[in-house]
Amino acid sequence: MSQPHLLAPLTIRGVTFRNRIGVSPMCQYSSTEGFLTDWHLVHLGSRAAGGAGLVFTEATAVGARGRISPSDLGIWDDQHVPGLQRVAAFIRAQGAVAGIQLAHAGRKASTAPPWQGGRPVSAAEGGWQPVAPSALAFDDRSPIPEELDRDGVSGIVLAFKQAAVRARDAGFQVVEIHAAHGYLIHEFLSPLSNHRTDEYGGSYDNRTRLLKHVCKAVREEWPREFPLFVRVSSTDWVEGGWRAEDTVALAHHLSSCGVDLVDCSSGGIAPGIVIPAGPGYQVPFSQRIKDTVPMLTAAVGLITSPAQADQIIRNEQADLVLLAREMLRDPYWPLKAARALGVDTPWPDQYARAK
Repeated sequence: MSQPHLLAPLTIRGVTFRNRIGVSPMCQYSSTEGFLTDWHLVHLGSRAAGGAGLVFTEATAVGARGRISPSDLGIWDDQHVPGLQRVAAFIRAQGAVAGIQLAHAGRKASTAPPWQGGRPVSAAEGGWQPVAPSALAFDDRSPIPEELDRDGVSGIVLAFKQAAVRARDAGFQVVEIHAAHGYLIHEFLSPLSNHRTDEYGGSYDNRTRLLKHVCKAVREEWPREFPLFVRVSSTDWVEGGWRAEDTVALAHHLSSCGVDLVDCSSGGIAPGIVIPAGPGYQVPFSQRIKDTVPMLTAAVGLITSPAQADQIIRNEQADLVLLAREMLRDPYWPLKAARALGVDTPWPDQYARAK
């Protein structure tokens, strides 16, 4: 059998991925004051040893108030860099590309980890008041966020820019800007959460302004030879929200901002929305961009089998597939996928006896 496209290398700018399989950013809720721990080293390192071409950190907060929970990973302080260097170096040593997702949780910040119910965390418990484009709470149990003024918006852009410098110094090779799942940048994009009347609200051009400013600011500091990704919620899945056609139009703008790839997810802007989830249900969003915009894409969401992932690449529906829960179930999914698809791929020397 010829080599499946899933296992074929991909080069973006000056970085070559050994295959088209990536580990999607997944929060671990295992940090203290934003610092990386041994859990992250083992969790991310095992996926790199398991054969993935790209391994992303979880959503890594560009500011202390940008964490989803007090236990989230952070990159807002120079003191965070040495720990991040450690994990990035180990990922690269296993032959994978080290990626980091830069994020701000916006109005969905200051919550407990999922296994503690995901409830809002009070100030007495180490929580804080979230910020957002508008003073609109996420749901009935969430606090009303502080509406960012113009200086606050400028501070967000600067925080992403400074985080890119730290990511570079930590040895990462890919940065992804998190603009999905109802977090801050997505909150600016969606008319459901953005009720502003200034230059950052109202029209499509205004609502996309923050993301474009962030991309340009990050690209100024991010080395030219390294790729820049953006994760988007391709649709809010609700009338009056962000739409798939908005995402296609956005991809055109992002290309001119120095973005190399759009990572196509969906949802998260509001509770109670019914999402028609099923195997590969978000792949059409990726394909739609590829069919209309000269932009690389990644597909994510209920991609579980090697044959399914390979078909997505072979059909040119995406350039990368990112796996989340499947990688939690099996860190060595890429090695097993290669065997299932009839491809001889290198294993770590330490594990060769099991090949």
